Amino acid sequence: MRNNRPLLALLTGLSLALLGGCGVSTINVAGDYPSPLVSKLPLTVGVYYGDDFRNYRFTEITDATGKDQLIINSGASQVALFDTVLPAVFENVVHLENLESVSQHDNLDAVFVPVIQEFQVGLPDKTKLNVFEIWIKYNMRLSEADGDYIADWVMTAYGKSPTETFRSTDDGVNNATVVALRDLAASFALGFTRIPEVNEWLRERSLVDAAQ
Repeated sequence: MRNNRPLLALLTGLSLALLGGCGVSTINVAGDYPSPLVSKLPLTVGVYYGDDFRNYRFTEITDATGKDQLIINSGASQVALFDTVLPAVFENVVHLENLESVSQHDNLDAVFVPVIQEFQVGLPDKTKLNVFEIWIKYNMRLSEADGDYIADWVMTAYGKSPTETFRSTDDGVNNATVVALRDLAASFALGFTRIPEVNEWLRERSLVDAAQ
């Protein structure tokens, strides 16, 4: 019988080389998000995370050929962040499986839907700066339980990590993303009642003291 071991070893080596040459690195963002210390609004708010939000993935091309890619999965961390900040801002938070299920909850005061509009990455090799940078742009939507408009506003979050602390791209990008999300948590918790349309809505509900 012919010995095929050398051929198999060669094919295995070629396969590994091809896989290694793809240059695809995947980062599943993970971190801790402290609960903001703010006065809760006496409201019951439903929150809906769309599939695009829950499974958000960003791909960065890291070289001129387009073969080296950095895939950043941040959907789970985005959900974890809002699951921390919303209960700190509102007295009650209800998770909605879809927007059609709103009618099944009679006690909802409002429905909140966060959407990621833009996600940008700054890598040291490209920016020539000694930091990893993450910038995220959100659209926040708040409506009455019956669908009537309350507010629609844009928020941005920024985070950076120094290369001397985080030398690997994976760690640097992960930390910068976590810093950006923490930045968003603080901005949302402190600024929610200052959104003009939100503040007006709260006044109409005699919650003006909570909004000031």
